[in-house]
Amino acid sequence: MSVKKLLKTAGLRYTPVRNKVLEMLNQADRPLSHQEIAGHPEMGNLDRVTLYRTLTTLEKVGLLHCIQGIDGVWRYRSHGIYPDRCGGNHIHFLCLRCNRMSCLPQQPLPWVNEPPGAKIYHKQFIVYGHCAQCNPVKNTQNNERNNQTRPQKSTRTQELNQP
Repeated sequence: MSVKKLLKTAGLRYTPVRNKVLEMLNQADRPLSHQEIAGHPEMGNLDRVTLYRTLTTLEKVGLLHCIQGIDGVWRYRSHGIYPDRCGGNHIHFLCLRCNRMSCLPQQPLPWVNEPPGAKIYHKQFIVYGHCAQCNPVKNTQNNERNNQTRPQKSTRTQELNQP
């Protein structure tokens, strides 16, 4: 389904800004922050408030969901025009070093029963740590393996390279 049809189905009229935002979020492989979206070259000189209102509108009609990381930053993820795309209701991972968030759709959120008389509007579950690229343990292990296969440096060179 095209973005234009998606907007129409949601009861929204097509605008170039909504189109750009949904296209960008549909193409992204992870949730993006307001700053990441605004800073993308395709967005041009888009006003911050217009972008905020657009994201809020798209979230209200169910075309995307938002996730607040432990860093306080809201990130947005399109439910997409693709059937296998992120639809929310799963766990998210936040890297504490590079601040990239990723979806873990294979791990659904636990079921939560509403307390008597209450209505649940939103739930989120975020795990955090270091992603594969930022993981210091993994990088240390890789460095140790590399050092085992390389010839050892002289003691003097090792002393100069130590922090």
